[in-house]
Amino acid sequence: MTIRDNDGAEPEARVSLVNDPRARGIFFQVLLLAMIVFAGWTIVNNTISNLQRQNIASGFGFLDRNAGFGTSQSLIAYTEASTYGDAIVVGFLNTLLVAVIGIILATLLGFVIGVARLSKNWVIGKLAYWYVEILRNVPLLLQIFFWYFAVLRAVPDKRSKWSLFDTFHLNVAGLWMPEPIYAPGAGIVGFALIGAIVASLGIGRWSRKRQEATGQQFPVFLTAIGLIIGLPVIAFLATGMPITLEHPVFVETGPLLRQGFTLGTGMTLIPEFLALTLALTIYTSAFIAEIVRAGIQAVSHGQTEAASALGLRASPTLRLVIVPQAMRVIIPPLTSQYLNLTKNSSLAVAVGFPDLVSMGGTVLNQTGQAIEVIAIWMLVYLSLSLITSAFMNWYNQKMALVER
Repeated sequence: MTIRDNDGAEPEARVSLVNDPRARGIFFQVLLLAMIVFAGWTIVNNTISNLQRQNIASGFGFLDRNAGFGTSQSLIAYTEASTYGDAIVVGFLNTLLVAVIGIILATLLGFVIGVARLSKNWVIGKLAYWYVEILRNVPLLLQIFFWYFAVLRAVPDKRSKWSLFDTFHLNVAGLWMPEPIYAPGAGIVGFALIGAIVASLGIGRWSRKRQEATGQQFPVFLTAIGLIIGLPVIAFLATGMPITLEHPVFVETGPLLRQGFTLGTGMTLIPEFLALTLALTIYTSAFIAEIVRAGIQAVSHGQTEAASALGLRASPTLRLVIVPQAMRVIIPPLTSQYLNLTKNSSLAVAVGFPDLVSMGGTVLNQTGQAIEVIAIWMLVYLSLSLITSAFMNWYNQKMALVER
């Protein structure tokens, strides 16, 4: 017999806390959080005890002490009298430089190879195929060694050179090129360049809205090229040409020790930088090429047929129809390749390029502050990865389909 209350409804059955899914979930979450806190406290406590037992001071005060060592490449003023903090900043900027240049070059090269993989030309398609299959299956470290020891060590010695247009010169000391010298007024040229880029972006947005409203296209690319080249040139001439080029000085005669390029003249890209950038670019571009190929193939073939039916040629079809749709498939895995390239730049230590890991390693060896230096490494790479991911996620949302 069922017992009912005064209203005739059956009373709700009481569930014990043991069988209540919500109570069990809260209990296990609190238990897991307590375990994590306990593990963290144990690690910190043991670390502090071990440091005290070995008389190792903790903290980041060592960053203000003199480093006492130099570096082969620095984007800021740095000498042996600089601090350990300056040394780490130098390494960070070098890492950032390699990552940015590598990402740009790998993206451009990867897109070209990815499109070439789908070419109807048998030779181009096979060349792109073997490019991808060979380079992505050879370890990155071996490719760095190949460019550094097999290629850049086989060029002329310091007293000789290979020249291109008598402007760019290559020998075992690196790639020598003219260095820009800025006079008062050069900043106006820079502002003109920035203004041209902003104007080009604005014209691009206006052109898209105009095309959606009227169907008429605007020559955005040619207009942008004209602005980006024309405005800085006009500003350059109007300010009296405040930017000049200092060419590297090469001495062919005289005492043997003085032959070769004169230090302090021109700009030099050291071979360690060249080897690392080439290896990262070529290795990553092989993966990006496959991502691009997969993204293009993910677009329905009916889109190509529809574009052909409208009279579009192959090039406008690829640029205006296929690639914009393929980008929605390409961007997520492309983000992973950008993150991998940034983190793989730490292999620079294998050829002695002064990146964050290399400079930080020297600081660690001289100070013994292992925990602090490793914490800086982790924080920097984590920050770069999060910034890259945030930007690519924003760009992915911009490229997403908008329901009407």
